[in-house]
Amino acid sequence: MHFVEAKSLLTRWNGMNIYRGCSHGCVYCDSRSDCYQFKHPFEDIEVKQNTPELLENILRSKKKKIMISSGSMCDPYQPCEKKLGLTRRCLELLDQYGFGATVITKSDLVLRDMDLFCSINEKAKAVVQMSLTIADETLSRKLEPGVCNTKRRYEVLKEFQKTGVPTVVWMSPLLPFITDTKDNVETILGYCFDAGVKGIICFDIGMTLRSGDREYYYRALDRYFPGLSAKYKEKYGGSYEVVSDRNDELMKMFHAECERHGVLHTPDDCFRYTSELPDKYEQMSIFDM
Repeated sequence: MHFVEAKSLLTRWNGMNIYRGCSHGCVYCDSRSDCYQFKHPFEDIEVKQNTPELLENILRSKKKKIMISSGSMCDPYQPCEKKLGLTRRCLELLDQYGFGATVITKSDLVLRDMDLFCSINEKAKAVVQMSLTIADETLSRKLEPGVCNTKRRYEVLKEFQKTGVPTVVWMSPLLPFITDTKDNVETILGYCFDAGVKGIICFDIGMTLRSGDREYYYRALDRYFPGLSAKYKEKYGGSYEVVSDRNDELMKMFHAECERHGVLHTPDDCFRYTSELPDKYEQMSIFDM
């Protein structure tokens, strides 16, 4: 871990990355890709220590309230957040200035800040987004070694359900020959529907692989599934989009089940929901979330 003074904060989509790099160790992480131009080892987390100051300057200057997100690239609830508390400080500022907030995480540390999500949701809008992709606990421990398993993340969603804070699940990536099974998808969908999620984001049954990410992933396959990386190379070559042979079947089931349960299920609809801050959000009932 090392500290820097950032010069800018928000992306064009109003997202912020408080931490750059990650200690979760997920073998499929796209953020390892060379295109993101990391100048330091991915596990040597870069901490933008002046994030709260930058954020407050932005919030003071904004004429219109907006949704601000964190976690699209690197999780805002990594273990170092327990000590540093930068994510919490940013949520406090969003709450103070009446802005909306959404985070994407795999960590149950997000429960620590439930009070702030509830307060923000009362004044503006808060959405907690959680990644659920591997139902099998043994597989989860291998492929996502630095985070709590999927069942625990489902329990986190249930806790937020009790408060009325809306949630969205990322059900991507789903790894060909490993997690692209009907049982895995059905189990995750069951968790989502029981937890009353507003939407589920799924970019087909598959994953993305590009330089930097691809090599790390193949080394993990060689470690846990000997021979499987050769199968990937033969089937997909250097393709960026790696789509499962079961894509059509499982996506048809996914969309049908989401429709049946009244859950948003296209990326565009989910992104629209998480990025829009209604002018009179406080007048919406909990049943509209």
